[in-house]
Amino acid sequence: MIRKLLRKVFRRPDSGALPGPATIPASQHGISREGFSRFACKVCTVLQENGHSAYIVGGAVRDLLIGHTPKDFDVATSATPEEVRALFRRSRIIGRRFKIVHVMSGRETIEVSTFRAMHDDAAAETDEHGRVLRDNVYGNQAEDATRRDFTANALYYDPSSETIVDYHHGVADIRQKTLRMIGDPRSRYREDPVRMLRAVRLGAKLDLVIAPDARQPIREMAQLLDNVPAARLFDEMLKLLFSGHAVKCVKQLREEGLHHGLLPLLDVILEQPMGERFVWLSLENTDERIRADKSVSPGFLFATLLWHQVLANWELRKKDGEQPHPALFEAMDDILDTQARKLAITKRIAGDIKEIWALQPRFEKRGGKSPYRLIEQPRYRAGWDFLRLRAQSGEIDMALVDWWLRFAHASTEQREALLAEAPQSAASPSRKRRRRRKPRPATEAAPPEAGN
Repeated sequence: MIRKLLRKVFRRPDSGALPGPATIPASQHGISREGFSRFACKVCTVLQENGHSAYIVGGAVRDLLIGHTPKDFDVATSATPEEVRALFRRSRIIGRRFKIVHVMSGRETIEVSTFRAMHDDAAAETDEHGRVLRDNVYGNQAEDATRRDFTANALYYDPSSETIVDYHHGVADIRQKTLRMIGDPRSRYREDPVRMLRAVRLGAKLDLVIAPDARQPIREMAQLLDNVPAARLFDEMLKLLFSGHAVKCVKQLREEGLHHGLLPLLDVILEQPMGERFVWLSLENTDERIRADKSVSPGFLFATLLWHQVLANWELRKKDGEQPHPALFEAMDDILDTQARKLAITKRIAGDIKEIWALQPRFEKRGGKSPYRLIEQPRYRAGWDFLRLRAQSGEIDMALVDWWLRFAHASTEQREALLAEAPQSAASPSRKRRRRRKPRPATEAAPPEAGN
């Protein structure tokens, strides 16, 4: 009954008919101006007052229709990047493939893009596979809507009238829980293969079912991801892992066949002979923190994804006779050097990963001053969270995690008692080295006493 009503209200045009926009008033779409960023609305107002069309577009409109709180607000306008730049003092033009303008107010940044025309083979720069490399041809709003990837993202909200302009019946698709591609999916994936990952991410995040015609080509066109720059692929995978629905996204990617060499990061997640439970617990923990609006760290997540590779490497080195502490750092460097070539891990993230790993053996030392020094470390909490995940996965005893939790929050007297009851490390205590004295310089022999 509901679907019939939606089809009647948001009826699709007949095949072959030119797409025409539907202007949907607030009484029908149900979202208000208060749900949008005030600064985004102000950007639209300034542009409109200077004779340009301007709308809040894409994800923010989509999220509000679904009932989510938007995190980013983008504006689409008829003004060129240079015209936008001239109207806002705190703004800058960025981008090579597509020029956009960042307009800033305090900590908030609004991304403003100019309406773009349909792809023109003569104007757009593409590679041999059809992926668009550079295209800055501007057009009107209807062309801009057709250029967007999914119908749910081709929605334009006008803050002044509080109406939604909908060219491709995106509101109806959202109401029907469907993620539908604009245009021919094969052509759109060929233009930008990352759209295959985006389809999976948005479907999982927004609880939308990917339309059959958009889902079917993904498996057979997955090889196109090989042509995407590693840094861009890495950024898209980070968005997926920090979407708050990483577990669902990863399972969906596996179902679509987007692994086994296509996405190195996904291979790391799914091909864990020893630490599969550990990795899935880490992803679940990341999802929970994001949904609770808590901070998350790429370094922590990658530390969990690669930990069991480090463990295996470390054990081999110790069996070969290397000392445990140097062997751990050698194993860390070996694994990170190997993965950095495939995953584009930055030096900053790699530094965070190594700090978390390096803390783990120190949790075994519960004697002397070592525990006091450890809890003063800046990365102690991240290291302890990592330790807890190890215990939850069955790698170590949870009693060790509980001991450190009590020690960190105990009084001085309580800490002394905890140290007394803690089992000592198997390693022998270090002995104080005796200071070696420098040999005295040689001196001439004393003259013999008289009479001898």
